[in-house]
Amino acid sequence: MEAKPEKTTMDFYNMSDFLRGQSSKIITKLSEEEAAAFVLKNGRSMAVSMSIDRDERLMKAGIDITDY
Repeated sequence: MEAKPEKTTMDFYNMSDFLRGQSSKIITKLSEEEAAAFVLKNGRSMAVSMSIDRDERLMKAGIDITDY
């Protein structure tokens, strides 16, 4: 029986982190880690931010997130 790959949880960033000038740091981290993260406003998910490398991998796998 083949082991399933371990799933990781996405990070969360508050909208206020972006407003306090942390956006460059957050985007750089997502890019370097080829990761995705939720953006929260008042504790509710409002958006998802992801690295371009992750987006390209999804596109190559036939998943276009703009279709959903």
